[in-house]
Amino acid sequence: MEIWRKSSYSGPNNNCVEVGWRKSTHSQGQGTCVEVGLGVDAVGVRDTKDPDGGHLAVPVPSWHRFIGAVKGGVFDH
Repeated sequence: MEIWRKSSYSGPNNNCVEVGWRKSTHSQGQGTCVEVGLGVDAVGVRDTKDPDGGHLAVPVPSWHRFIGAVKGGVFDH
């Protein structure tokens, strides 16, 4: 289930942007998860345990390179 959040930059004229946060399918319910929110220009990453604690915004091309590196085993020990 995605949780939709309105951007803090949304103004009073209803020109709002909402981001649907998704938890990793590898999460096992242990509370050590991250969520991602896909936007047009950036991907948000936040801690599932502290959804209001802020997020990291990563440009979309950088996110794709990161995911490619993960899938390619670059970070495997």
